[in-house]
Amino acid sequence: MDRSLRSTLLATVIPPSMGIWFELDISSCQAKGINLSFDAEVMLHMHKGMGMCDLTPLSVVRYLKDYSKKGRKVYLTAAPQCPYPDAWMGNALKTGLFDYVWVQFYNTNPPCQYASGSITNLKNAWNQWTSSVPADKIFLGLPASTNAAGSGFIPASDLTSKVLPAIKGSPKYGGVMLWSRYYDLQTGYSSSIKKCLEVDQSYVIMHY
Repeated sequence: MDRSLRSTLLATVIPPSMGIWFELDISSCQAKGINLSFDAEVMLHMHKGMGMCDLTPLSVVRYLKDYSKKGRKVYLTAAPQCPYPDAWMGNALKTGLFDYVWVQFYNTNPPCQYASGSITNLKNAWNQWTSSVPADKIFLGLPASTNAAGSGFIPASDLTSKVLPAIKGSPKYGGVMLWSRYYDLQTGYSSSIKKCLEVDQSYVIMHY
């Protein structure tokens, strides 16, 4: 993706129960002059919505990916929960249709999380995700503060000295996704880790 943002970038959170809302959102953007047909880059994000829905994650993924055509690249992302496979979108993630996957290594079971100075559980879970999901890049999803999630927070010094060196060797490593920008502005977490997020000679921070 062009980091200069010269192309149009539309970041859209789409609960699967909101398929109609998705259509209206695209139409709304087009009405405002955002060109989604020519020389545009669009990022569509999928996560587990609240409540019940009639659509399956797999059908939603295929529906959204159809927007990616010649002259318009659609980047499809997802934020599944660890452990693998995600109970809700596991089958959809196996399709290879996702460009970026932001795995939530927080608010999960202990087997996925860094704890007490040990990276073993997190590293094993990371290796399973990177070896099992056919996405271009996978991001390490973390809370930006202790208040951002019930569990899974990693002190910045531990992240940069222990965790990132252990996972950055994967060709699928994309960077770190933080929940959320609100908490990051309070703690300055991203600023304290960005120098360690070298991906193809660039820095990557994803604020979910």
